[in-house]
Amino acid sequence: MAKTQLNVRVDEGTARAARERALARGMSVNRYIEELVKQDTGEVGHTFVEAAADFMKQYENVFAEELGAEREGSREGRR
Repeated sequence: MAKTQLNVRVDEGTARAARERALARGMSVNRYIEELVKQDTGEVGHTFVEAAADFMKQYENVFAEELGAEREGSREGRR
């Protein structure tokens, strides 16, 4: 994929925080910012939501049984 250069201006505190976070994650500031934008635009979030939906579907019966038991217990407590 071709890369495009962007020049942005941020205050020194924001720049410092970006450098520190990137360093802590072992990546360049450029890569850190790129990852933040991808998360914000939903690429990473969309993948997570799909995986979570698959997980929920796979264990739907287990959750239904567990929640059903909890609901029954709470109904008995109200009587």
